Amino acid sequence: MKILRLTTLAGAVALAALHLTDVQAAAPQPEHAHAHAQPVAGLEFSSFEPQVRAQDDLFRAVNGRWLKQTAIPADKAAWGAFMQLRDASDARVRHIAETLARTPQHSGSVEQKVGDFYQSIVNTAALDRAGLQPLKATLASIDAIGERQQLLAWIGRQTGQLDLPLLLTVDVDAKNPRQYTLMTWQGGLGLPERDYYLKTDDARFKQARAAYVRYLSVLARASGESNPGAAAQRVLALETRIAQAHWDVVALRDPVKTYNRWSTAELADKAPGVDWQLLLTQAGLGQLDSLVVSQPSYVTALAQLLAQEPLQDWKLYLRLRALDSAAPLLHKPLRDAHFAFHDKALTGATQPRPRWQYAVGALDSALGEAVGQIYVQRHFPPEAKARMLALVNQLLAAYKESIDGLSWMSPETKAQAQDKLSKYMVKIGYPDTWRDYSALQVVAGDALGNVERAARFEWQRVAARAGKPVDRSEWGMTPQTVNAYYNPALNEIVFPAAILQWPFFDMKADDAVNYGGIGAVIGHEISHGFDDQGSQYDGNGVLRNWWTDADRKAFEAVTTQLVAQYAAYEPLPGKHVNGQLTLGENIADLSGLQIAYKAYLRSLGGKVAPVIQGYSGEQRFFFGWSQVWREKERDERALQRLTADPHSPSQFRANGAAVNHDGFHQAFGTKPGDKMFKPSQQRIRIW
Repeated sequence: MKILRLTTLAGAVALAALHLTDVQAAAPQPEHAHAHAQPVAGLEFSSFEPQVRAQDDLFRAVNGRWLKQTAIPADKAAWGAFMQLRDASDARVRHIAETLARTPQHSGSVEQKVGDFYQSIVNTAALDRAGLQPLKATLASIDAIGERQQLLAWIGRQTGQLDLPLLLTVDVDAKNPRQYTLMTWQGGLGLPERDYYLKTDDARFKQARAAYVRYLSVLARASGESNPGAAAQRVLALETRIAQAHWDVVALRDPVKTYNRWSTAELADKAPGVDWQLLLTQAGLGQLDSLVVSQPSYVTALAQLLAQEPLQDWKLYLRLRALDSAAPLLHKPLRDAHFAFHDKALTGATQPRPRWQYAVGALDSALGEAVGQIYVQRHFPPEAKARMLALVNQLLAAYKESIDGLSWMSPETKAQAQDKLSKYMVKIGYPDTWRDYSALQVVAGDALGNVERAARFEWQRVAARAGKPVDRSEWGMTPQTVNAYYNPALNEIVFPAAILQWPFFDMKADDAVNYGGIGAVIGHEISHGFDDQGSQYDGNGVLRNWWTDADRKAFEAVTTQLVAQYAAYEPLPGKHVNGQLTLGENIADLSGLQIAYKAYLRSLGGKVAPVIQGYSGEQRFFFGWSQVWREKERDERALQRLTADPHSPSQFRANGAAVNHDGFHQAFGTKPGDKMFKPSQQRIRIW
């Protein structure tokens, strides 16, 4: 079953990342790891398209030849620098896991757990022999539900294991960031987002719904339904009613609207018809007297659905949700059906990803820090962490200067912004304290059981901290994760070890390219503290308004321009970027690039950077920026991202930030007639 980790608006804000080199020779290589010539000063000039000028299209000037020559691998929905880096990181983890699995380990040790967990998932022959047997107890427990109270109790017991209509998590309280609190979140949909259900006149969404019905029919047949097609339609109808109550993706980005503290008595009063106390008690949270309800109207509507929709429909829905979640860990017919819907129909992939890579993903969810501890010992030298910390400090200094120079912000608000910046916590590479997995039982050969126990183990850890002081040392990502994030409630920026690789960061690379790569990433994460969401939290992580009304109005006037810029981009025919949904990431890209450039110029100390391959340091900076966004994606995946992803498509991230950058126009001497020319007075400048 899936291990759920709910990310709220107070949680990690993810950033796309890139390409890894220097995989150990002994480690298995990912099937799609293409060989690269040694980059010159950190730039892969062989990927440049000589016929495209940076003044017309920075993204294609740097990546055009690669785009022409590279096919998306059959098992991928997209391919590019980020995916290559992730594949290589996965290959390192694979090597760790397979080495441990081949060697006898002490029973109960972390090494035994990692090896046995991984091996149980890659052994598909054993899964085929077991058939549906591993899930029989779960299905029987659903069949035994005879009335509404038992339905609620079952849902409560599955908290943290299945994606059901009411998701619960325990996270940092945005109004009291020194303490953990219980939060609700909407969930329970088999399709990616509510638009897939509600936009009935859209041909692409209609095609996805048809594929979902086919998949649900396979699951219904497996669950013993005599009329699988009719069962699939019943579940789709119930999920459509759930989707109708869901908030849209833009509303979910509002940290004020999604913070609604209710007492448990208010929960019963405002969402009547459901024994919420029973559900919370079964989830291990019965002792709490209040919680944050993130989408109040949704919880009220869900209570009505739980009370009024036929019990048999809810039981059917639960059976198919359980089968869907467990399918990758069951026999081949269900694994194939799962791939046909989740990957082929929704992302366009034509082959399943390698089984070892699925196992690595599951291992990361279940025992991520155990693997991470080994990963950093082998692949993250101390000098990389020191160099990274130096870069972060330079970016923070540049940001401080930038705030001082803002013409649109009053001294009063500037003082608050500087206070917030001074309180940033920086985490690089890996946590100082590793998670204890001694209570987690891993049984050789029990793939589904291991995943279920890992999910319960994680939920028990999370639930136990409700109402307790926040552990500020905890990480939201494992060291082997190719990503980075900013957490507004903790006012922290976090950079796992695996992201600190080429083309983001290379110890041997030209400073200009490193600043355009990892420097802009650092700037991006710093900027999330000052985007449309993060700027609503103060330096202590408290969700409160620290702006003057005039300053907030001036800020929103500028961000409205950015919304309009990105809303004009059309990645698919008739499908535009949602400028409001992607606003936070676009602010972070724009501001991060601005700050990284200032930090790069500061690093030169007044000197002129050397010319390399005929390009100035300033030009190489922007090449480094564009290089990290190299990506191709299938239309199905593009549709899913345009519907629900707060990040803009890669080509618009590369060009959309650069077109507003004075340094870009100066470096390349843009002029009227160039496709990326933008008059100075029209350029959007925020931080």
